[in-house]
Order: sequence, then C-alpha cells, then structure tokens
Amino acid sequence: MKNKYKNKMRVMISGGGTAGHIFPALAIADYIKKEYDSDFLFIGARNRMEIEKVKKAGYKISEIWIDGLQRKVSIRNFLLPIKLIISFFQSFYFLISYRPHIVVGTGGFVSGPVLFVASFLGIPTLIHEQNSFPGITNKILGKFVNKICVSYPNMTRFFKNKKVVLSGNPVRKELKEKVSKKKSAEYFNLNPNHTIILIIGGSLGAEPINKIIFKNLKLIEKEGFQIIWQTGNIHYQKYKNIKLPNVRVFNFIDNMNFAYNVSDIVVSRAGAIAISEICILKKSSILIPSPYVSDNHQYKNAKNLDDQEATCLINEKSLDTVFWNKLKYLVENEEYRIKIAQNAYRFSSNNAEEVIVKEIDKLVFNNMFK
Repeated sequence: MKNKYKNKMRVMISGGGTAGHIFPALAIADYIKKEYDSDFLFIGARNRMEIEKVKKAGYKISEIWIDGLQRKVSIRNFLLPIKLIISFFQSFYFLISYRPHIVVGTGGFVSGPVLFVASFLGIPTLIHEQNSFPGITNKILGKFVNKICVSYPNMTRFFKNKKVVLSGNPVRKELKEKVSKKKSAEYFNLNPNHTIILIIGGSLGAEPINKIIFKNLKLIEKEGFQIIWQTGNIHYQKYKNIKLPNVRVFNFIDNMNFAYNVSDIVVSRAGAIAISEICILKKSSILIPSPYVSDNHQYKNAKNLDDQEATCLINEKSLDTVFWNKLKYLVENEEYRIKIAQNAYRFSSNNAEEVIVKEIDKLVFNNMFK
C-alpha cells in the first residue's frame, strides 16, 4: 500500500491531556506509517504531556494555546475565551500551511478547535472515542466530522448512526512486543518467581489508589509481594523517597511492556485505554473506577468486565475496607487469577488500528477523487 497515492499522505492528528488520548493517537500514526508513505503533524496543547510523548515517539508536534474548563474557580477559566479564540486562529494557520489530507482527533480539549476548523475548511475529518460515554469535545465534534470510530457498541445514542464505526481501542505497538518475564524482572530488579503487582492510577496518577497502597505497605512487605508503582507526576513527590527492597516507585513508566509483562496482577483506574491494555495482554486486575468522570463511565467500563468475571471491581469509597482482602485473595488463588485474565482477553480488540486506518483511507481516497 506504500505507493497507493501519488504523494505522501499528510496526516494531522490532535489529542492530548492524558495518556488515554495520546497513546491511541500514536498507535494510529504508527499503523498509518507502516501501511502508507506518509507524513505527520501532531497538534498539542502548550505545556501538556502530549508535547513530550509525541516528540519521544519521533513525530513532529506543534502547540496551540488552549486549556480545558477547570472544575474549581480558577483564573484559567477567565482566560479560556481568549485562549479559545487564539487556538482557532492557530489551528487555521497550521491547517493552511500543512494542508493535510486527513485530520484525526483522539479526544481532549486540544482536538476541539483543530477538528472544528478542519471541518469548516472541508478537510476530511475522523475522531476516535475511547470511552462508553463521550467527552464534551467529541460530543460537539460529532456533529461536524465525517466519521466517528468508537470502542463500545450502542454509541449511536450520542452520534449519528451513519457516521459511527465500531473499531475498539488502539493499543500501543510496544505493548504487543514479546519480552521474556526474566528480562522484564531484570529491568525492575525484581524476582520473577515472587508475586509482582503493578499499580497504575492513570498517566496523571490517582491519589486514592496511592493512599491505599501506602497504607498497606507494611502488609505488602510482610507478605513478600513486590510492587511496581506509578504514582503520577502530581503525587510523585510524596512517595519518591520510599526505600523498600520490594517496591519500585515511578512518576511515569515509559517501558510499560516490561511492567505489564512481569506483573501477576494489575491495580488500575478503569479508563478505556487501561482496560484495553489489560484485556489484550490477558492480565488479572483490580479496577478502581474514578467517580469524577462524566456519566460515571469508568464504573460502567469496570462493571461490564466484573459481571463477566473478567476483573475484580472495587468502588473507591470501599477501598479502606475491602482492598487488602481482595488483593490477598487474588495473590493466593492462582486458578482464579488465570480465569479472570482469560475472561478479560475475550473483551480485547486486536485490530482496532486496522479498522480506523481503513476508514481514514476511505475518507482520503474519496476526497481526492470526488
């Protein structure tokens, strides 16, 4: 397919704020690059994590001055109208100067102005919605874009039926690369023959999860459990000085393929991307949904798996009373761990990137020859 088009396919991708928006964007770009002679320009928000992550992945990224609405009273909310206006002009500039064949949005407030202006200019547009309940940005964009790839069925209650394609969630290609458990354990300097638990609260961290792990550190040490603990940048300062032989503390784990591969149990929030990774990698898990998301969609994500014995669901408000017992039960019952891991794998989607890129190809091809 590399030579299907006369010139390189120019692809603009916008999405960010959290890893849940950034990593699908990178997975889509990696698949396009593999299939087509292509060039990419990512658009991110100034000083947000997508700038670092996209550059590290080897792609070009430009910034626009945009921000999300803060839930609490903040000066940033007063500046939001100004930032929004400026971001529309910046998006217009990047679109006119780069002249993409397709513009792809993977969520987060940064994708709003970029995809809206692209639609206004008549450039083919596609968005990907990772969750079972769309965020504000994608809800609005759904009215203007050409195609909407979704990860859950029944999303036509939010978007026009003719635009919706069920694709699943793209998963980072490095997570699919085979790495031995021994090599992964060596990377973290842990013993692969003893239980290893991976703690991830999302790319920004989850303080309730961090607190329950900290509260149970003595029990974890006593039982000989080993933990790989991603605290998130915001909370890292509180925990970075923990010096225990069985604990590895990180603000962010770059080599997640090693972390997933070596872990026997994953303790995580219930974001769509985290769940997709857990399922495709066939991991047993404890999911602790965030109660602070739109329409409580993390709980619905986790409940769907829990009902099929594909995870252990714990409500955040119950952490203090049930967390340790559930964790210890999982560790001590290998047969049950294997069962929920196998059940989780049934929910995985192995070809999400392929489905999305086929839709991108259709939009580009039809636009060129309409």
